[in-house]
Amino acid sequence: MERCDVLVAGAGPTGLVLALWLTRTGRRVRIVDKLAAPAATSRALGVQARTLELYRQLGLADRVVERGRQVIAANMWVAGKHVARAVLGDMGAGISPYPYLLIYPQDEHERLLIAALEESGVRVERETELRGFNETSDGVTARLARADGSTSSCEASFLAGCDGAHSAVREQLAVGFQGGTYEHLFYVADVEGGGSAMNGELHVALDTADFLAVFPLKDAGRARLVGTLRESVHADGETLAWDDVSTRVLAWMKIDVARVNWFSTYRVHHRVASQFRRGRAFLAGDAAHIHSPVGGQGMNTGIGDAVNLAWKLDAVLGGAAGPAILDTYEVERIAFAQRLVATTDRVFTAVTSSTALARTLRLHVVPRLLPVLFASTTTRRLAFRTVSQTAIEYRRSSLSEGAAGGVQGGDRLPWVPLDAASNRDNFEPLSSLDWQVHVYGEIAPEIHALCSAQQLQLNVFDWTDRMQQAGLSRGGLYLVRPDGYLAFVSHRQDANGLAAYLESRRITPGRITSRERGSPLTSGRGEQ
Repeated sequence: MERCDVLVAGAGPTGLVLALWLTRTGRRVRIVDKLAAPAATSRALGVQARTLELYRQLGLADRVVERGRQVIAANMWVAGKHVARAVLGDMGAGISPYPYLLIYPQDEHERLLIAALEESGVRVERETELRGFNETSDGVTARLARADGSTSSCEASFLAGCDGAHSAVREQLAVGFQGGTYEHLFYVADVEGGGSAMNGELHVALDTADFLAVFPLKDAGRARLVGTLRESVHADGETLAWDDVSTRVLAWMKIDVARVNWFSTYRVHHRVASQFRRGRAFLAGDAAHIHSPVGGQGMNTGIGDAVNLAWKLDAVLGGAAGPAILDTYEVERIAFAQRLVATTDRVFTAVTSSTALARTLRLHVVPRLLPVLFASTTTRRLAFRTVSQTAIEYRRSSLSEGAAGGVQGGDRLPWVPLDAASNRDNFEPLSSLDWQVHVYGEIAPEIHALCSAQQLQLNVFDWTDRMQQAGLSRGGLYLVRPDGYLAFVSHRQDANGLAAYLESRRITPGRITSRERGSPLTSGRGEQ
């Protein structure tokens, strides 16, 4: 029985990204899924800027952007009137190299991730179901069952449950999954047609009792519709079709549906697991949290879980950090999941509730307030940071320490373009998937010496005004985690403070020997 480093249960986007990151860092991974093939249809569409930044570290962002459709504007309709339009590129300019929402259907998305994983030498083991596992002193032994009736065992150092809302891993761990289900029944449809709202932009429409969202797909004249069914439709057991869709909003938005390529109905749930880790088993993605589709956050949040967990498992497996670093996975991700579920729950309730107060907000307050809010640059940029997930921070994590300029330990590394002609920026070095030090301005000799001794990647960038605008401090010191978040931050180049931080967290990047890291010292000036 060949032992692997990590057994991943579930081959949706969360499990695939987790397996891909670990494979790229030289870890031995097995990924199993009980389905015979990837899903041919999907509800998840939006790929947020933060996900694209993480994909760039894996060398995938360009492929995803090329195959997806950039949404440059979002529109709000209320009771038959167009009340607001926001240009997304303007909202995200200077915040991320991807200042837009990308539409890329989950089924196509999964196929791309599977191909990338196969390029790294790992295949998804299909029709293979996790039937249980036992934890040992140095790992887990999992029981796997195949469709032909055969069974086998798999030994792994760690187990990752990325197996969805009905997670077998979560059930065996007996972890609570508190929350509920909304009363409304929704539909999702892939359609072809015409009309003013089929113009390649995002549209959200509210009415007295109806809701409709229009997501443009890659081909002109195609869109994904998410909306409510007719009020007379209630039972889950009914066989429902396009004829059961409420047409009120479609009519006043003048959407002419010529062809329905795919149609499905679903109920929306909101739940968060009480724990994301127990022993050597972890939960991620829908196995850990599910929530309403407001803001296109679900799939992106699962991918964020995967990256956060992957680099920490890699660090422990390679001896680059002590086992205690694994405790920070739950601390960092469960806090965000709880906030997200609470926020989307409030918004979703306001959008779908039939109470008099909710109707008043939708039909009278939103049309007046939204144009005013969207006229504010500050509000638009805050909205982009929130929805794009670039505002996620881990300031309360034990891995986060210090502050300099406008940023603190636990913040995402601010993005700074360096050279417009060559599209270079300070995110380029993050493709190493390793710890690194950033200095913006002149480098102190003691920092250079410490990084050399610790085999810690060092990146020095010539100071520009853009760095100050991004909140960075000239001459400051920034220790960057493998996932692009700041760990140790100091307004001065404090070699003793950096050394103490690394020692207290038992972080020793130079101990990882499973792959070639390249030269530990690099520079934003092209020097070494």
